[in-house]
Amino acid sequence: MWTLPHPIRASAHPMRALPHPHTGEGAAVLGLLTLALLGTVLLATAPLRDRPVAGGALAAVGVSVFLVVAALWHHYHRAAARRARPTAPAAVDGRWFTAESLAGFPGAVARGPGAPDRDRLYLAWILATQGHDAAWIGHRLGLPAEVVHPLVDAARERR
Repeated sequence: MWTLPHPIRASAHPMRALPHPHTGEGAAVLGLLTLALLGTVLLATAPLRDRPVAGGALAAVGVSVFLVVAALWHHYHRAAARRARPTAPAAVDGRWFTAESLAGFPGAVARGPGAPDRDRLYLAWILATQGHDAAWIGHRLGLPAEVVHPLVDAARERR
């Protein structure tokens, strides 16, 4: 006897919400189909001598509609991209770092005549405690390897 698996238990993925319908795109497709149908009817019912003029007029209307829709689409997507673009964070200062987040920070790295500024070292420490490796931190923050490696080693010991 064949049995079908239970649909809920058989699914390895949790239920997801359906995406929102794109009503604007659907309306645009229906509008284009309506224009195409009207153009076909107009050409079929036009007298034979007027068909070239009617076809030219339909082509001009089609190109105009395409240009207007393309311009509106471009404007909408540029505006959406501008809104979605994250703003640059404010400059990192000492208020970002608490005593709890800096627990175990190797202070010897911050001393010396050629040591990088303290805020970048604190940020490197936070990234090291989150599991980033020395090469990644050094590349992102522009810190030399001899400064980053002790931070990463101390962060590993802390965990």
